[in-house]
Amino acid sequence: MERRRIIIMGAAGRDFHNFNLVYRGHEEYEVVAFTATQIPDIEGRAYPTALAGELYPNGIPILAEEDLSKLIKEHNVDDVVFAYSDVSHEYVMHAASLVNACGANFVLLGARDTMIKSKKPVISICATRTGCGKSQTTRRVAEILLEAGKKVVAIRHPMPYGDLSKQIWQRFGEYDDMLKHECTIEEMEEYEPHIDRGNVVFAGVDYGRILEEAEKEADVVLWDGGNNDASFYASDLYIVVADPHRAAHGLTYYPGEQNLRMADVVVINKEDSATQAQIDEMVGVIKQVNPDAVIIHADSPVTFEESVDLKGKRVLVVEDGPTLTHGGMKIGAGTVAAERAGAILVDAREQATGKIKEMYDKYPHIGTLLPAAGYSAEQVADLEKTINAVDCDYVVIGTPIDLRRVVNIEKPSVRVRYDLGVKGSPTLVDVLKDFI
Repeated sequence: MERRRIIIMGAAGRDFHNFNLVYRGHEEYEVVAFTATQIPDIEGRAYPTALAGELYPNGIPILAEEDLSKLIKEHNVDDVVFAYSDVSHEYVMHAASLVNACGANFVLLGARDTMIKSKKPVISICATRTGCGKSQTTRRVAEILLEAGKKVVAIRHPMPYGDLSKQIWQRFGEYDDMLKHECTIEEMEEYEPHIDRGNVVFAGVDYGRILEEAEKEADVVLWDGGNNDASFYASDLYIVVADPHRAAHGLTYYPGEQNLRMADVVVINKEDSATQAQIDEMVGVIKQVNPDAVIIHADSPVTFEESVDLKGKRVLVVEDGPTLTHGGMKIGAGTVAAERAGAILVDAREQATGKIKEMYDKYPHIGTLLPAAGYSAEQVADLEKTINAVDCDYVVIGTPIDLRRVVNIEKPSVRVRYDLGVKGSPTLVDVLKDFI
């Protein structure tokens, strides 16, 4: 039997998960390559045999997406599977047009084939876009369950940027675990807030194996989504966070619209920094595609970690990297806090060096803000150089972790914290009553 030849387009996350569930161990398929984009320095590696299985004794190459058309022709590819997130519908159809023009089928795998059923109750928290506030929502859900005496284990969307054979499954219960697993800034931003609160977090590459390990400890499994990807697990409660600053994106981004249509509960976050017109538009978008969803209204209050007077001070704001880059946002929590304090925001672009300069070139919409990008040691070093080269009075840190634990900031600095402030009724406690 001639095997059907497959390429999976990805960004070191959903692509591996889809392979593991749908293609691994099936002799009728041959996955000839993964292609990679979005995340720096992913291509050039291989998906190892330890994960790919015995049908792939040499592993599977991970190649640059820009070579896709050449790869389709060279390998006589039958199907190209699109498997990454936080992209516009237009972007997806451009990819489909390219693939079809090269003679291959363009494939989007659905929830039935890509969601694993757990033995334990599962609550999934996803979003319509990157940067909506999933992390603070996940933290609040975990707090409610913990207060009810439940053992909560979070499973985080994959960020396997290192040696994949060492990242089959990972458990994070202490800060030292992040050092042991050589986490990037992006990983630490997601794991540290859970560890701060005494939660255990699992992540890695093989989400079937990860679930088996998490179920040994959990009363409730909490899927902590990344980008705006759909959950990897069949869910007993599907919570989706939406951003009124990007209300229309709920209908124009993939798979954000899928999440919105699947949601049992939609949390409209950041209402304290949005206009009433933006909030109304967000409600309208939700009701258009999912009129039965429960809508929860919430603010995202920002506070400085310590008392500081920034009025009239020249301030460099460092924000969460992915929120600014492929999330498309032009502000973050640090910006909101600094502007409310009367600070004058300074521009980091002229002092940007190396990998950080490349990021500004790739994402010109970022403007004056500095994205806290740290996918590699080189990127972290360039981030530190850039911060210290900017002429400013203060550095405002708007990242989910304390960036000072990772880079040496030579100027006075202050960290911004942000939480979820649910308003009115219903509340998250109301929608979680069946679990507590």
